[in-house]
Amino acid sequence: MKTALVTGATGSIGAQISHMLARKGFSLFLHYNKNEEYALKLKNELEFSYNVTCLLVSADLSKPDGPLELLKKIPSVVDAFIYNCGSGHYGLLTDFTDESINETIQLNLLSAITISKSIIPGMVQKKAGKIVMISSVWGQVGASCETVYSAAKGGLDAFMKALAKEVAPSHIQVNSVAPGVIDTGMLDHFSETEKANLTEDIPAGRFGNPEEVAYAVEFLLSEKADYISGHILSVNGSWFT
Repeated sequence: MKTALVTGATGSIGAQISHMLARKGFSLFLHYNKNEEYALKLKNELEFSYNVTCLLVSADLSKPDGPLELLKKIPSVVDAFIYNCGSGHYGLLTDFTDESINETIQLNLLSAITISKSIIPGMVQKKAGKIVMISSVWGQVGASCETVYSAAKGGLDAFMKALAKEVAPSHIQVNSVAPGVIDTGMLDHFSETEKANLTEDIPAGRFGNPEEVAYAVEFLLSEKADYISGHILSVNGSWFT
């Protein structure tokens, strides 16, 4: 039975990715930080619905010791790794604290690097593996008032492309999925008027949903994508294309 590690599994996108993997029969390591109640609910739901094994792993990946806390709770070999952590502080760069900058970079970039470094040897040994980073449209074009988040996601995409070249001889594929505006809790700080104005800017005329991001991840994890690596798959309704 194949195994997968999903970080941020209790978020809207992470939960949909977890459901997709469970349907495919993966045993899952479900990472969460604070939302233990929902993590337990998700674990029970997946195990009951799909007859798979799920292990909950708690760690704060916005802290430098977070990745090591996670890694000591999982085996050294997984078949798939989905890094699905994304959170940032909204506001002018000059209003950011050093702490918020460090946490944003750690969560959105450095923890992904540290975890990848630890799981790559097992994939190399097996000569197989799939890694998908959940990035953002802002990693490609940048966003005012989300400068640090944009920088971190841009760094994540650059890391993905470099790592894809490094591990390709071992038959490991590394890709990113870059969502545009997805209807999740990350939009909670927007007013209804701001959401309406944002919708008008999207050629598809609507926000995406978490399931559509999970579909993109599903494709990249499949055998159909074995010759696709180092690619950023945008899920954005033709926004910023």
